[in-house]
Amino acid sequence: QVQLVESGGGLVQPGGSLRLSCVASGFAFSSDAMAWFRQPPGKERELVASISYSGVSTSYADSVKDRFTISRDNAKNTVYLQMENLQPEDTAVYYCHLPRDHPLPSYWGQGTQVTVSS
Repeated sequence: QVQLVESGGGLVQPGGSLRLSCVASGFAFSSDAMAWFRQPPGKERELVASISYSGVSTSYADSVKDRFTISRDNAKNTVYLQMENLQPEDTAVYYCHLPRDHPLPSYWGQGTQVTVSS
């Protein structure tokens, strides 16, 4: 079955960096686009970044553009989110996401907490 396992979250000071990883299994990873979402406390889940199956095309939310970089290693079935210059408003649970077109199901990881605080 499909599994998405995130890691790399933690507590970081403002201006710091973190790299999130998501290891995928149970599907043809190199054939699917992937995405990162986040859910800040008390708010709805929002799209952070997405990447095409090949890694050639990426897109970002305006709030993270120029600070976050999404990438993937298809040989390792892993998608990454490099986060630079983190700010308190980046505090959230970050989720790895396998999007699929209806009626196919999409999948979510369990989430990893990122807290930005001094």
